[in-house]
Amino acid sequence: MSAVPEFLTMEEIDSVAAWLRSRIPELPEVGIYLGSGLGALAEALQPAVSIQVQDIPGWPVPGVEGHSGRLVAGRFGEKFVLMLQGRAHYYEGHPMSRLGLPVRVMRRLGAETLFVTNAAGAVNPEYQPGDVMLIRDHINLLGMAGISPLRGPNLDAFGPRFPDMSRAYDRRLIRLAAEVASEAVIRAHEGVYVCLAGPSFETPADLRFLRGIGVDAVGMSTVPEVTVARHSGMQVLGISGISNKANLDGDTVTTHAEVLAAGKVLAPRMLTILEGVLRRL
Repeated sequence: MSAVPEFLTMEEIDSVAAWLRSRIPELPEVGIYLGSGLGALAEALQPAVSIQVQDIPGWPVPGVEGHSGRLVAGRFGEKFVLMLQGRAHYYEGHPMSRLGLPVRVMRRLGAETLFVTNAAGAVNPEYQPGDVMLIRDHINLLGMAGISPLRGPNLDAFGPRFPDMSRAYDRRLIRLAAEVASEAVIRAHEGVYVCLAGPSFETPADLRFLRGIGVDAVGMSTVPEVTVARHSGMQVLGISGISNKANLDGDTVTTHAEVLAAGKVLAPRMLTILEGVLRRL
């Protein structure tokens, strides 16, 4: 089996975009990523075209329970969207730059806005399982260590070599999401997310360190996609579903089953917020 190229090229991105364009009825205005246990949100798209991502040339295929690996195209509220039902992760062995392929393709198809959702563990001790956190900012520990989806030749057609990340998450979209959550009586915080490489969950010492540097929730995704989206000039809304309580003292055990179970509670709340924001765009 031939090796997957580490870096994306415009030719490959445009080839995948053309492949998808021939299979969907409209061009998307919004791209949406669904995190662990949140795949049921894709059922809200009607009518929908569903594509197994393993059939898309070069697409990073997820292999983790709770990430079904489908790309669903359809109307979500008033907007035509591409919704990725399950994402691939760096810890699965994918080159970091390849994790950016879905975002690059969405952008080439015309999407100007990206919604990213994830299931995240609480670091802030005030957060409870079932809460929603609107991502105000993130800490890119992987990127600080050189593991960036923008590593390699810059794709000038998308953005500059050194993109600004001072407003990674769009303030207007955060405000709209907060308004929707308040009206629906959904407990929603605004906080800072950090992406770690995984796949092991954090030790209590890890969590105390993260809390000390200002982190509110932790996960193993999202930041690479947001980095690529901002490089591409897309507006981003990020939402974390809090799946488990902060374990700063080591008194509890965190499992992936717990994350998936929390997703069943979080999915309708996330759906309400996403639909509400789309209506107000």
